Amino acid sequence: MARTWFITGTSSGFGRELTEQLLRRGDTVAATLRSPSRLDDLAAEHGDRLWVRQLDVTDTAAVRRVVDTAFAELGRIDVVISNAGIGIFGAAEEMSDEQIEQQINTNVVGAVQLARAVTPHFREQGGGRILQISSMGGQVAYPGLSIYHLSKWGIEGFFEAYAAEVAPFGIHTTLVEPGMAATSFYGGGLPLQAKHLAAYEGTEMTQWLRGTAVDARDMPGDPRKMVTAMIEAAEAAEPPRRLLLGSTLTPW
Repeated sequence: MARTWFITGTSSGFGRELTEQLLRRGDTVAATLRSPSRLDDLAAEHGDRLWVRQLDVTDTAAVRRVVDTAFAELGRIDVVISNAGIGIFGAAEEMSDEQIEQQINTNVVGAVQLARAVTPHFREQGGGRILQISSMGGQVAYPGLSIYHLSKWGIEGFFEAYAAEVAPFGIHTTLVEPGMAATSFYGGGLPLQAKHLAAYEGTEMTQWLRGTAVDARDMPGDPRKMVTAMIEAAEAAEPPRRLLLGSTLTPW
């Protein structure tokens, strides 16, 4: 039976792969992203089964507006995948105030507000599924990623409590915790880094963050297989509260 999915952050990485796999099998996808033109090729191929809207998840009013519009225009939405996220790498001291706010507002506040926005719709329709893309970084921590880990551990704590709050309404949640994967998150080296301070040169942190550029082709995880596992989990009769994906926990 065809389903309808709502996904944030669909321009690249897991979001794009999710959108492509779901459309290929005949489902309908409400895809949101900051630059809708990046899905023009899929829109031309799949027509009305791809519903696209511009969305920056740090804009809470926009999150509510787009969610309400999607449910109004598409009717029932079976699964919401909260995928939009950002990683800015560097020591806590090196981060600017704006970089800290950007990571927290995207990875935590945006995800929380999306869950809050879809809750009344899921409750009214008698249930639904939410997959929150977290990370292996929601369970372990590495130097140079302190603010990123703050955001992932924070959203995991939220979903631990939120899952119990909404379970009586038939709303099931899964925290997806991928390991390292060959996505554009790593393509061409670590994409976003704080301004380096000389004091940290030669420390353990620099072995990965400032050594040889990380290339997506060197990552051990296959994003296609991971996305297939996410879809299977979302459709399981009893979806897991957590879904760990990948084969490595060590970045260096």
